[in-house]
Amino acid sequence: MRVLAAMSGGVDSSVAAAMMHEEGHEVTGVTLKLWQGPDGEAPTHGCCTVSDSEDARRVAAGLDIPYYVFDYTDDFASAVVDPFVESYRNGRTPNPCVECNRSIKFSILLEEAARLDCDLLVTGHYARVTREGGRWRLRRGVDQSKDQSYVLHMLGQEELARTRFPVGEMTKTETRRVAADLGLRNAHKRDSYEICFIADDYRRFIAQRAPEAVRPGRIVDASQNQVGEHRGVANFTVGQRRGLGVAVGEPRYVVELDPHTSTVVIGSARDLLTGAIEVEKVSWVDGAPPPQAQPECLVQLRVHGEPVGALIAPSDSRPDRWTATFLEPQRSAAPGQAAVFYRGDEVLGGGTIARLLR
Repeated sequence: MRVLAAMSGGVDSSVAAAMMHEEGHEVTGVTLKLWQGPDGEAPTHGCCTVSDSEDARRVAAGLDIPYYVFDYTDDFASAVVDPFVESYRNGRTPNPCVECNRSIKFSILLEEAARLDCDLLVTGHYARVTREGGRWRLRRGVDQSKDQSYVLHMLGQEELARTRFPVGEMTKTETRRVAADLGLRNAHKRDSYEICFIADDYRRFIAQRAPEAVRPGRIVDASQNQVGEHRGVANFTVGQRRGLGVAVGEPRYVVELDPHTSTVVIGSARDLLTGAIEVEKVSWVDGAPPPQAQPECLVQLRVHGEPVGALIAPSDSRPDRWTATFLEPQRSAAPGQAAVFYRGDEVLGGGTIARLLR
């Protein structure tokens, strides 16, 4: 088959491309240029660095496959960066990787694959695609510590039919071993965990692009008594404990953010508990929600969070939203983050947490 391999310069995507090449497929490597400096220069940190592109190019050269760099900086800015800033402006905690996968990697890249007459798109994500009962299934990667199915929950039947994740069947240790056996130059390259378009502190980034998100305001307790002051709601996220700048003799957490009045509400761990969440922009891997006769599933609230039991149902307040009612109250939910629904290791779907239903 003809395969378009997304190559970031890291070991995972390099091994994915190499594995498809070893299997005899006709592979074309591609790197997306998504971010640049204010004067158009390549960044020295995060994504799209010169060294990352060079690593990808050299791996492609070693495999003797064609390699291209596609410039999608404008698309990335409007689809990922601008919504990221807007979320913080509205007191939410976004996950830019989710939006990047939705709007860039698995829309633009699949379009490029079709343009180049490729049958499949291959990436280095730790997840698995299986075919069962005439439907495509998205499952967790074999390496639970590296599983990335959470940030891929928006993929549906059309995307999964044309996408493969070769390293999803391996552990990270095995991936590096394969890279070393193949003589790939980045076999031991360090993983990157930062937000790819932010060089240092996201607060500084927000302040530069949305100064109103960092205007001073009050810190209040659950009874609206002022207990301190802050420099901007963008410096906080629901559930945060450290760096509150308030000493009250016992642990306190951010339980609510009001960007309109620039108010941060703090409380105890008990105040942080929520029994249910309302989820918007919900999509389903199967193309339709699971039968309501089987409403119980697992919900994962953060990238590396533990899945928890919940009952899911259409929201009573909004026809375009769903409600997840936890079997036990949770304190790790934050508006703006993704809530992903699982049954066992299979992704059912997911969306964005719109609000907490305490």
